[in-house]
Amino acid sequence: MAGLPLRVIAGLGNPGPEHQVTRHNAGFWFVDVLAQRHGGEFRDYRKYSGETARVSIGGQELILLKPTTYMNRSGLSIRQISDFFKIVPGDILVAHDELDLPVGSVRLKQGGGHGGHNGLRDTIAHIGENFWRLRLGIGHPGNKADVIDYVLTRAPRVEEDLILEAVNTAADLIPLLLEQGAERAMTKLHSRAGRT
Repeated sequence: MAGLPLRVIAGLGNPGPEHQVTRHNAGFWFVDVLAQRHGGEFRDYRKYSGETARVSIGGQELILLKPTTYMNRSGLSIRQISDFFKIVPGDILVAHDELDLPVGSVRLKQGGGHGGHNGLRDTIAHIGENFWRLRLGIGHPGNKADVIDYVLTRAPRVEEDLILEAVNTAADLIPLLLEQGAERAMTKLHSRAGRT
């Protein structure tokens, strides 16, 4: 079974210490874990409007990206790096927080709409819909009017631990995704979901 030829994994979030522990930064947490596990070190690159780290996972060279443009302009950074290295959307994975999934769940999919997520909306505007998404469940506050405050605050400890567990589970999955492909990786994720 062919692996997924990813070249960029972008985590979505907001820069700055005031945002570091908010739910909206789950995508940043994910690429931080990958960098820590695989010996990458983030450096700021203005030409990509973000911080990047280079890692090798399962023998595959990857660029990890954290846009520093703030969430609603994430697509600019992703387009700049994809244009520079001539990377097609299908070779890009975007990790992001997902209101429509229960806290601590994680899903993988390719394509689709933005579901109201401003980071995805901007990414789609810049590179189209055909990129991969790693959706990290943060739950929903129950009322649409509360969403902005909800994503921009820190989750209670129990929920934060569940999100971090999902981030680590997803990081465990990346070598499988690269070596054996999305179908195998999704099967493993779904079987995990059935146990929780």
